[in-house]
Amino acid sequence: MSVPTTVTMADPLWRPSPRAKQLWAINAALLWLPLFVAQAVALVFHWWPVWVHVTVLAITVVLAILHVAVVPLWRYRVHRWEISDTAVYTRSGWFTQERRIAPISRIQTVDTERGPIDRMLGLATVTVTTASSAGAVKISALDQDTADRTVARLTEIAGTNVGDAT
Repeated sequence: MSVPTTVTMADPLWRPSPRAKQLWAINAALLWLPLFVAQAVALVFHWWPVWVHVTVLAITVVLAILHVAVVPLWRYRVHRWEISDTAVYTRSGWFTQERRIAPISRIQTVDTERGPIDRMLGLATVTVTTASSAGAVKISALDQDTADRTVARLTEIAGTNVGDAT
């Protein structure tokens, strides 16, 4: 009878850029903007009594501040990534956390994405597309230079790895 072995999965070592907290805070604030606009419109057209406007606004402000202030810090604490000669490792999420391992032999493409806020902050997201049905592995909020080096390294490793990428 064999003794079961315990496998411990180590957490990836590297964090995103410290500016990731700013990126996530700005994105969170932008999510709340339409709700504040809708409340302003409701106030102008007197759709509700004033006490309802004040109550809804107070609740919205508290929730928005919590979302903008707490979620980016939590995400930064959780998000990690690492590349070895055999795999890409990521851990992401803030409410639902996900750990992904993509074997280098399964890499099909490596892309860099930079939205307008990313560009403003000098950040980029590296997307590693594999043959997995779970979808691509994303390494978010990297410094542009780190993203460029990561893409170059992954391309080099994947090019020397004899795998099927299917």
